Amino acid sequence: MNRFLLTACALCATAITTFAADWYVSAGTGKKKNAGNTPDAPLKAIWNALEKAAPGDTIHVAQGNYHGKTSCGWIMIDKPISIIGGYADDFKTRDITKYPTMLKPTNEMNQTKPKMDGGTVSFAMWASANQADVLKGKPTVIDGLYIDQGDANSYHATKAKPEGVATGMYLIPPAKGNTTYASIDSAEMKGKTTGNLTIKNCVFLNASNYAIQISHHEGDVKILNNVFINSRRQACDILCTKNQNGAVKFEFANNTVLFTWSSTNEMTDMGFAVRCNTNVEANIHHNILGLSVFYGFDNSKGIDKTKKVKLDNNVFFLNKKGDAAVTISPNIKPFFVTDDAWEDFEDCTGMESVENNISIKDPAVFKGIIDQAYLAGFLSATYTEKASYDPNSPANVFRSALGMNKVGSIQSKVSMFANRYPDENVMKFFGAMQQYGAQAVK
Repeated sequence: MNRFLLTACALCATAITTFAADWYVSAGTGKKKNAGNTPDAPLKAIWNALEKAAPGDTIHVAQGNYHGKTSCGWIMIDKPISIIGGYADDFKTRDITKYPTMLKPTNEMNQTKPKMDGGTVSFAMWASANQADVLKGKPTVIDGLYIDQGDANSYHATKAKPEGVATGMYLIPPAKGNTTYASIDSAEMKGKTTGNLTIKNCVFLNASNYAIQISHHEGDVKILNNVFINSRRQACDILCTKNQNGAVKFEFANNTVLFTWSSTNEMTDMGFAVRCNTNVEANIHHNILGLSVFYGFDNSKGIDKTKKVKLDNNVFFLNKKGDAAVTISPNIKPFFVTDDAWEDFEDCTGMESVENNISIKDPAVFKGIIDQAYLAGFLSATYTEKASYDPNSPANVFRSALGMNKVGSIQSKVSMFANRYPDENVMKFFGAMQQYGAQAVK
């Protein structure tokens, strides 16, 4: 009898492990009280399905805009699951461009900030070594979400607003324009993860502070076939939290990354499409890495000898400071693909392969897709300062009489900074350039 019970328990455990469940969500036809486990009785919200789903389950999400629990503006994922968007309401057809599954929070939702300083989509999938071991090997897949923080951000009404651009400059918190709340100033997708994580076929638009920022403990991270438009600081940043060389294997492939802005409007730091960090093995290939305030690829952070980087078959497009950069102690050395020194990039510590990368300068490849006014404003974007000091001004004469230091003033001017990018043609970036960047999703 004991042997029978042990065998039965083992079979049950195998069944639980083997047979994952499917859940269905539709903002248009779903109901909170539905069972949610069939296409004809979907749940209303993604968070409803997340509460019901077990590790390994798949959540299928129809078209619509999803705002999180109690319309908080964000969702938290705390287990390894798959979320697949882009379905019609009847779930018979999937087309991410025709049936977008959107997470577009409003500015009013900024009063309920994400947990753990997370993003519009937040991961909290490991908190200890033991939990990491339990989750290891169970994949998480995010496929076909459209994340846009444009409605949640705060923009100046008129300042730094080039002709034809919809808004003025992005306002860094605590500053705010005509909105009720300041911008959320958090990544669109952020979290702590382990195991195998794949993010593919997604749109990341108007990110107020990174598009993707993931601290990964151990395993594979694959960022595949996504469109990143108008990110502040950086489009994708994958960090390794385990002190072991190669603990994280990072693949960044067939992504289109355009308009990556600096941290501040002085444009003095950040502004990268993608970078490699300590203890990460990165394979970066077949991407379009363009229109970065600084570099398309950055390898100037962390300990180079712990990295292994392949940077092959990418298109670099009108990056301002360089197509790629690496630390040559104590300085940061930028490279352009067209430089004679580009061949030397492969000899830098941590660089395994730098082959078949090309540079394009004609935006005609994005004709009818890229917003021309935004492109013109970005290419001519400047920050200037004008100092003014008059030791004999009435104010300084008065300050001198009181034994105080004399002062001057600095007037700054920026022509454009992370202004909101329009969403009309964003889906057309999928398949804009054959072989490189995000391809059409079949």
